Amino acid sequence: MFSDKQLKNILDKAEILNAEEFDSLLQEAKQNGKKMEFFLMGKNIITPMILYENAASYYKIPFIDLKNQTIRKDILFLIPEPIATTHNIIAYETNNKEIKLAVIDPEDLEIFEFIKKKTGLNVNISLTTPENIKETLKQYHKSLKAEFNYLSDDKGEDKNKLEETKDLKKLAADLPVVRIVDTLLEYSIIEGASDIHIEPEEKNILVRYRIDGILKNVMVLPKTVQSGIIARIKILANLKVDEHRLPQDGRFKITNNEYKVAFRVSIIPAFDGEKIVLRLLNEKAQVLTLEQLGLQKTPLKVLKTNIKKPHGIILVTGPTGSGKTTTLYTVLNILNIPEVNISTVEDPIEYRMPHVNQSQVNAKIGYTFASGLRAFLRQDPDIIMVGEIRDQETAEIAVHAAMTGHLVLSTIHTNSAAATMIRLSEMGVPTFLIATTTNIIIAQRLVRKICPNCIQSFNLGKETVKELEKQLNIESLLKTLEKEKIIIDSKKGLKSLLFYRGKGCKRCNNSGYKGRIGIYEILENTEETSGLILKNANTREINKQAVKEGMLTMVEDGFIKAKNGITTIEEIMRVTKE
Repeated sequence: MFSDKQLKNILDKAEILNAEEFDSLLQEAKQNGKKMEFFLMGKNIITPMILYENAASYYKIPFIDLKNQTIRKDILFLIPEPIATTHNIIAYETNNKEIKLAVIDPEDLEIFEFIKKKTGLNVNISLTTPENIKETLKQYHKSLKAEFNYLSDDKGEDKNKLEETKDLKKLAADLPVVRIVDTLLEYSIIEGASDIHIEPEEKNILVRYRIDGILKNVMVLPKTVQSGIIARIKILANLKVDEHRLPQDGRFKITNNEYKVAFRVSIIPAFDGEKIVLRLLNEKAQVLTLEQLGLQKTPLKVLKTNIKKPHGIILVTGPTGSGKTTTLYTVLNILNIPEVNISTVEDPIEYRMPHVNQSQVNAKIGYTFASGLRAFLRQDPDIIMVGEIRDQETAEIAVHAAMTGHLVLSTIHTNSAAATMIRLSEMGVPTFLIATTTNIIIAQRLVRKICPNCIQSFNLGKETVKELEKQLNIESLLKTLEKEKIIIDSKKGLKSLLFYRGKGCKRCNNSGYKGRIGIYEILENTEETSGLILKNANTREINKQAVKEGMLTMVEDGFIKAKNGITTIEEIMRVTKE
């Protein structure tokens, strides 16, 4: 789909509409809430064929009608289906020197460069219509179905189990299966996915990626490939191929010059077959600095002061997938100097750190966070990191370790920094120990960043302001923005402020977002806060005291980032909703 500017230039050059006529029709399209391209087609001013033929002439590239093309299967599969579908690209011809692509966006230069690198061939592009691409994409399914015709999911109940295992192993080594799995894994790395979901349904298999915290459909595969894909992933992760009734966990790695990625595999039996989720851990990822995490000046200063303390507890809290581990590793990286002995007990070890004694829990043999932590105390540690405090025993050992002169880092599941104190108390840790050993609590969420390629500014509408006023203390928020020197006059209200969002472009797959950053609240355990904990104060009272002492709340941190064009108000509301 062309942008309004591209469309205007194409139609002007083709003498179909001049600039004045185009602008007049564009206003009409906007009033009707329609995209200009479809609006013009609805009015029969252009047809897809006329538009794309003239666009080819405008960009000085050939036009191709794929309806008349027979594409060889080996050429079609030079571009994996997820890439072909996402970027609307079809490989239709090739020789020793070049690959010919049919595209609908001649300016998608990044993907052309990727294909050139992947195939080792020069890229030669031609323009075609979206309908042509849509029809040709169906050939991927036809080819896969043809290749899997000889397979059947219906195996006899009385079939020898050894034979079934052999069949599944043979199936896992089949070229089409290997190709599908390789494509899924490689494309997930390119797209920066954090998880791959392979979900069996009644008639097909759905593949989804979690990108920037949001699940997106990537491809739909025929049901006949199910056994082969599951068997292939089980073999890669060294799991039992013939076990279909019990959950299984494993891991494997993919390493080349460009990346080193570990895949954590979880398989569970579901109604229509086994569901697979793979978590991607990029082992070549650089450990971030505290500044890169996205902390504001005051909280950053508080954190830096507290990690220098020789003993006590530093807790990071938030839901699953909120970046807690990344924050812990960042702090650990600063503390990792030759003069100290650092030990960690994790589940699992997500990133390897040099000079750190990392240990992984194993519930099967009774090696838990608590038993690991107890063993560490006999290893003369200075700093201990516990993956998660999830029971009373771990909480008590961690607190006693902090009390006896160790610096303890860990994560815990609560919704806010203030709620963490209460959670520890609920776990059975005496309040006097919580009050004396806790240094700071970092609560966090991850928000999507606005795509820098298509960022645009706007003022909030009346309805949005009303909605925000219902959910938030706007007066307090604006005063915080004024105090942080983000705005000059808080009395003018939200309506006067400029905010930002992404329009949506090829680079961000039309989502308007690219990448993620944290929003934080850091609660420092001061004398006043300790006093409240000893009095068994509730979450609200602890939070009120922390704010009084200058704690920036997560929503305030988010609003500062939204005002600075890093994220959107919608994102802040989405992740801080409780």
